[in-house]
Amino acid sequence: MIKKRSVPAIIFGMATLLACGGKEQKPQAPTTVPVATYRVERGEAISYDEYPATVTPLKVVEVRAMASGYVTGIYFEDGQRVRKGQKLYQIDQQQIQASVDQAQANLRVAESNERLAQKDAERYQELDRNEAIAKQVLDNALARLETAKLQVQAAKATVEQSRSGLKYTSVFAPISGTIGISQVQLGALVTSNQTLLNTLSTDDPMAVDFGVDQKEIVRFTRLLQQNKNPRDSTFQLSLPDGSTYPYAGRIGLIDRAVDAQTGTIRTRLVFPNTKNMLKAGMTVNVRVKTDGSSGNSLLIPKKALVEQMGEYFVYVVQGDSVIQQKVQTGADVRDQIVIRGGLEENTEIVTEGIQKLKNGAKISKAGTPAQSSSPAGTK
Repeated sequence: MIKKRSVPAIIFGMATLLACGGKEQKPQAPTTVPVATYRVERGEAISYDEYPATVTPLKVVEVRAMASGYVTGIYFEDGQRVRKGQKLYQIDQQQIQASVDQAQANLRVAESNERLAQKDAERYQELDRNEAIAKQVLDNALARLETAKLQVQAAKATVEQSRSGLKYTSVFAPISGTIGISQVQLGALVTSNQTLLNTLSTDDPMAVDFGVDQKEIVRFTRLLQQNKNPRDSTFQLSLPDGSTYPYAGRIGLIDRAVDAQTGTIRTRLVFPNTKNMLKAGMTVNVRVKTDGSSGNSLLIPKKALVEQMGEYFVYVVQGDSVIQQKVQTGADVRDQIVIRGGLEENTEIVTEGIQKLKNGAKISKAGTPAQSSSPAGTK
């Protein structure tokens, strides 16, 4: 059964199709990309090379017992700063004093024997001049006198040795510096030339040792030979908490030989340590100002760079659009980078919204071009 459509319905459908087909589509307006910009300017471009390093005292002395006996006195607090010649320990003197007394008594006996031998020799010499004794008797007397003199010398040496041992019962600081934790307590038995009592090290100034690749020996040798201002910032320290040490250092020495296994040579810097912030064994980073650091370089934020196939580009603002421009970059300086070529001072570039840009894109700027708020800092 075929169903016939009514004439009014057909006419209405045709009218609808004609109405839709007759409207023209309006062209869409080009969209703009919101961006933030920056005006290129010159600034202080100082960069640093970093090396892991260790803080080391310039002088370290092991304080050892030079006499045997029991510790009867300790005259410092652990970790205290001591001065050269300050008394540190006392070792019991009784046994050593007894040895001194015995040595002195032996000396007196030897001196008495020498006097007796001297008188016998003089008497026999007188008799010999009168030819009243045999020659051999005089020779024996002179030999006994010589032996007695040698015994006196030996006894004197024993006395001096005993007195030295008595002197070593009192232990004094050999240098000024900071003393460590005592390795012995009161009443401990110590042995001469064996027992370690403590360790003493200088603390102002302090040394900082780090390894330098052998390729950089010429550079550091040149720095060593230069007369640097003590306040120069060529050498800086980054402390374990990330802060920068407030005092600059100077290069002290370069080791005599390259380590054959690592290909590095040990280099030592010297830093003042008046506030005792540097401790022996502390791990720090040495920061050495790179050659060519300048105070007159073009700087832009790193985030303005676009990398393509190993080359770097920026988007330069021209009116209400941008063009992509190739640049040559230099050293990193914190969150900025030195521009060696491709840009001029006061050029306006895009720093935010780069991901949505392409060459010739229309932009809308969010506020005025940003400026660097302070000179560029360290790497």
